[in-house]
Amino acid sequence: MPPNAVGQPGSLLDRFVARFIDGVIVGVVSVVINTVLAIISNSWLLTGFVSAVLTAAIYLGYFAYFESSRGQTVGKMVMKLKVFGPDHVSNPTMEQAIRRNVWTAFGIAGVIPIVGSLLGGLAELAAVILIAININSDPQRQHWFDKFAGGTQVIKIG
Repeated sequence: MPPNAVGQPGSLLDRFVARFIDGVIVGVVSVVINTVLAIISNSWLLTGFVSAVLTAAIYLGYFAYFESSRGQTVGKMVMKLKVFGPDHVSNPTMEQAIRRNVWTAFGIAGVIPIVGSLLGGLAELAAVILIAININSDPQRQHWFDKFAGGTQVIKIG
């Protein structure tokens, strides 16, 4: 646990609820943007390509921006969770926040016509399963992507 942090490592359930809240927020924004894109475009191939890129950028950008600037996304604020950088004192840097959330951009595989969305979805599902297993088996509740980011950690602060 970070020395200056109040609380314990965030539980799998708290982190899941926070991620669900964030997923709803980002999902609504993505659906609106992609719907508008589909309406104004007359090419399903171009729409699919741009949609995959935009959706991946929106998801990764949302988590990276909020975690690096505030240490919390909206879902983490609701669940009283905060992400700390490897120094266990400050927010993660933008690079660290991108590294710990890079799996949210696996949907970029959707740029491959027909099978890309399936491949990206399966990659994200595999990442979520591995994250859940890591969080439950690690005493500090760090998943592989926390370690890939240099040792970031999610702490229950409330």
